[in-house]
Amino acid sequence: MSTPTFSDLALAAYCPRKLYYRRREPDRTPPADVEPVRELAFRYPDLFDPGGPDPLQDAPIDVTPTQYRTNLGRARARFDAWEGLVDPLGREVYLEGRECRGVAHKVLEAPLAPSIVSPGRPPPEGVWRPQGVKAVAAAKALAWERERPVERAFVEYPAHGVVREVRLTTRRKAAYRLALRSVRSIDGPPPRLHGESKCAACEYRDRCGVRTRTLRSLLG
Repeated sequence: MSTPTFSDLALAAYCPRKLYYRRREPDRTPPADVEPVRELAFRYPDLFDPGGPDPLQDAPIDVTPTQYRTNLGRARARFDAWEGLVDPLGREVYLEGRECRGVAHKVLEAPLAPSIVSPGRPPPEGVWRPQGVKAVAAAKALAWERERPVERAFVEYPAHGVVREVRLTTRRKAAYRLALRSVRSIDGPPPRLHGESKCAACEYRDRCGVRTRTLRSLLG
């Protein structure tokens, strides 16, 4: 059995059945519009305080430039790791842990921590569960490689200028272990979930056969 990737674990935390179908795709590369958003996470100083024309006017952001800079300002004031997030010593670092493997978009050295960059929107507080699992996976792989404890990770939402810290709490580690067991147990299509919002937006809903509320109403 191959070592699961960080993305496998995140997808298992979201929907194991979706992971089953995703694994069968010939091309699992992210959509073309993901990379321009992720690139914003490496431009914070320029975006926060431009010396010339405002780069946010044409940037792929989902909030106003004013709100964007407010969010970055909050992150800068809140995190002692801000300098490391702005100028990480490691970028797109491949990590091979004992249980999982994958790419950390940033690796901070003082204190040691990985950062995962998400092209999506942040929740009102904290991080989405799948991204929390992915962040814990990256932290565990980094700790395994460096043979040093890693007590936290970060998730960045550069389309919003938001940075969130993920502490490796007992609850976070339990969610990671559950996702890991889920990935390891997949040898056929897992049971269908019935989360309306998840299923309605899923690109595999026709193949999966789940019936959302909208589809049930059309079929009577």
